[in-house]
Amino acid sequence: MRSIDAEHYWLEARFERREGWDDGVYPFNLPVLRKTETITFHPRVTFLVGENGAGKSTLIEALAVAWGFNPEGGNKNFGFDTRASHSPLHRFVRPVRSTRRAREGFFLRAESYFNLATEIERLDSEWGGPPVAPSFGKRALHEQSHGESFMALMDNKLHGDGLYIFDEPEAALSPTRQLTFLARLNELVNQRSQFIIATHSPIILGYPNAWIYQVSDHGVDRIEYEDTDHYQVTRNFLLRREMMLDVLMKE
Repeated sequence: MRSIDAEHYWLEARFERREGWDDGVYPFNLPVLRKTETITFHPRVTFLVGENGAGKSTLIEALAVAWGFNPEGGNKNFGFDTRASHSPLHRFVRPVRSTRRAREGFFLRAESYFNLATEIERLDSEWGGPPVAPSFGKRALHEQSHGESFMALMDNKLHGDGLYIFDEPEAALSPTRQLTFLARLNELVNQRSQFIIATHSPIILGYPNAWIYQVSDHGVDRIEYEDTDHYQVTRNFLLRREMMLDVLMKE
């Protein structure tokens, strides 16, 4: 059996309330931040879930930038800036790292994936190479569908021994492709990788033995898969579709 500690790159994130932290302004006025001191990460897969507006994307962005990733996505070598919209929260996040060093890493966020793909193609053009670098697949990312290009990146750019932070990867993926994503995620986990993922997908959340944190006004709390709204609402809808639609569509 492999040692869990040996695969841990990011142990926990500590939120430091020091000069510049203002509870009266965004993002520090988010209810979730009033009660969050630390987030401890699973050595393999940690999920953040929550309602729209709860602050999970703000948290995942701050974590990624605090680790050293570009706010719009990519690895630590990406420095492009299409529109600087990230919050200053990352300046108050102190990563507690293990002694093991990640060989690579990547930050992927659904809302800026188009900008990331554009930057990849721009860099390829500057380097004077083919329309797309071999490490990203045989076709340019913009010449593929959103889901195809996402999986091309997963298959060709991520090699393991890394820390990967994703914000809503399901936005690009059909249910079938989400299952493919889970299989690829598991391959990378078995290659000593660690993932931190914000998601709404009950399929992706089903990855076994992961930690799931509920982001809410009460802070960040561990929750079991079957207790998430994502699982319960989806299950109830599939089992009682007609009844739920009748209630929803009543005048």
